[in-house]
Amino acid sequence: MAFEPPRRLVRALGEAAPDGDGWLAKLPEVAERAVARRELAVERVQVPGGRSSLVVLVRTADGTPAVLKLAPRRARPESERAALAHWGGLGAVQLREGGGARERERDEGVLLLERLRPDVSVRSLPEAKALLEAAGTLRRLWVEPPGSHRFETVAERTGRQAAAMRAGAVADDEVAPLVDAALAAREELLAAPPEQRLLHGTFRQSKVLAGDRMPWLAVGPDPVVGEGAFDLARLVRDRVEDLVAQPSGASTTRRRVKRLAESLEVDQERLRGWALFRAVESGVRARRVGRERDAELLLEFASWL
Repeated sequence: MAFEPPRRLVRALGEAAPDGDGWLAKLPEVAERAVARRELAVERVQVPGGRSSLVVLVRTADGTPAVLKLAPRRARPESERAALAHWGGLGAVQLREGGGARERERDEGVLLLERLRPDVSVRSLPEAKALLEAAGTLRRLWVEPPGSHRFETVAERTGRQAAAMRAGAVADDEVAPLVDAALAAREELLAAPPEQRLLHGTFRQSKVLAGDRMPWLAVGPDPVVGEGAFDLARLVRDRVEDLVAQPSGASTTRRRVKRLAESLEVDQERLRGWALFRAVESGVRARRVGRERDAELLLEFASWL
């Protein structure tokens, strides 16, 4: 079959790498080879799919439903593989194959995963229930990283992001005060992190799908090692468009920070600080690539923290 990448993926990859890197051009060939090598029967490409990978619903040779995921190197698929292997299915989707170093090198960026219910995420639940279930899933993921791990740290990831934020602030006086506040919060937070855990890295309600083995399981990690508040911070702003549309959006946000911090035993001020940094970083990045509506929502949300 033709492995046509969804428009959402093409658009997102264009934002991340405006000059391209050849991955999309090679994708049909890579997908065909991955399917043939594993003797998979293809059902369909998942649409709209993700922003950093092609997701294909397949069946293995014995008829078991599975998911074939293909991602470019810059999306760090091998880091995702390592995190999923470490979690071993506890709170997250399971790998359907391990593969030795030679196989992984030959099929870099290809993951065969347990099939969940791709159209049923925690986001489909009422908001209060969705936050509760998402937080419960996140708690299971926060484990000690492997002793000799090579995962990126929160300090490293946010260091790169901070540099881009500073450049954005120089060119945009309107966001400069928020960027200054976010960068100051980061410096303070990194001065004395309370723990080092393996984190999902990009956790939100839409990353938690219904499954058969467990009611809810996380997918699509971009793993990082650091404190839990960093992971939880992205969940704080879920459904940001609804929050901004509410007359009580600011007070609702502050209550959400308090409730999530208490439910996962995270320091409330540290959660607030990381929520501020991550919202400003996302807002500046959205503005940089021309997603002005997203930028406005994120920066207004950040101003409430």
